[in-house]
Amino acid sequence: MPNSKKTAAERPAPERRGELLATAAEVFAAHGYNATTVRRIADEAGLLAGSLYYHFDSKESMLDEILSTFLDELWDGYDAVLAARLGPRETLEALVTESFREIDRHRPAVAIYQRESRHLALQPRFAYLAESQRRFEQAWLGTLRRGAAAGVFRADLDVRLAYRFVRDTVWVAASWYRPGGAHSPEEIARQYLSMVLEGIAVRE
Repeated sequence: MPNSKKTAAERPAPERRGELLATAAEVFAAHGYNATTVRRIADEAGLLAGSLYYHFDSKESMLDEILSTFLDELWDGYDAVLAARLGPRETLEALVTESFREIDRHRPAVAIYQRESRHLALQPRFAYLAESQRRFEQAWLGTLRRGAAAGVFRADLDVRLAYRFVRDTVWVAASWYRPGGAHSPEEIARQYLSMVLEGIAVRE
């Protein structure tokens, strides 16, 4: 019976695995999960299609690792913000800033999540996407409600509408943001927050 365990020399290098996941994320983001084939990913990575299976058993496994890595990192940041028990405005500012940092680190994964999560969440393997969305909504809505109750945000604020506006305003940036641009994630977050919290009209 052959030994199923690979020796150290036979195991795929972690660096190469990371490179392949980065390539797959770009392809999924550009073309959509269903339209992307293993062959297309392999072509972009400079591999034969069969060689990709040495690293991953399916394109589903690749997508799972891309999304779960992004969300694990996102929630590490969000949980640290929420655990700090800042005021509602400061919490909102920190959540927005952390979101832009994640767009900087995982732009393709964010684009995939936005496009694919609704239908992927119906599959058992990706059920964690629905749970993440529930937590995400709870964190942002909770912060907005806390701010309205404390008089930090307007009392007449429709918090659910405000949540959708802020959420979409932030995460749509993944469609145009490119790492290494003229502005850091923190600077973009500062500009967004200035417009969201203070408006764009000059005050008289």
